Amino acid sequence: MQVQSYLIFEGRCEEAIAFYRKALGAEVVMLMRFKENPDPPPPGMVPPGSEDKVMHAELRIGDTTVMLSDGMCTGATKFGGFMLSLSVADEAEADRRFAALGDGGRVEMALGKTFFSPRFGMVTDRFGVTWAVIAHPEAGR
Repeated sequence: MQVQSYLIFEGRCEEAIAFYRKALGAEVVMLMRFKENPDPPPPGMVPPGSEDKVMHAELRIGDTTVMLSDGMCTGATKFGGFMLSLSVADEAEADRRFAALGDGGRVEMALGKTFFSPRFGMVTDRFGVTWAVIAHPEAGR
């Protein structure tokens, strides 16, 4: 059994994919647009003009698959009540990834040393997804 994250970007999915490719080295494993759906959606399910929007995509970030979509293409993303945790190998990578994710976003907790990690911080990216970035504790020893 697996539990995987599925993020809905309400019309900004392609922009988010480009951002995560640059910020995290994400690899696009699969991408299907609404117009490629072999079974057309029910009337009113996809707003007119959204045929080129992302119906379903899968990104590979390290050893993890994250799924994404434009959802109903409303333009209003609402992420809350969760965050994604990004575990990295060392402090330098934590610094790089935190800065990249924070480009156009906001810092929730500055990246720094904690009792459980040589580098930990929380940042909300430009799409409203909150990330906890943590360097493995062994990295600081």
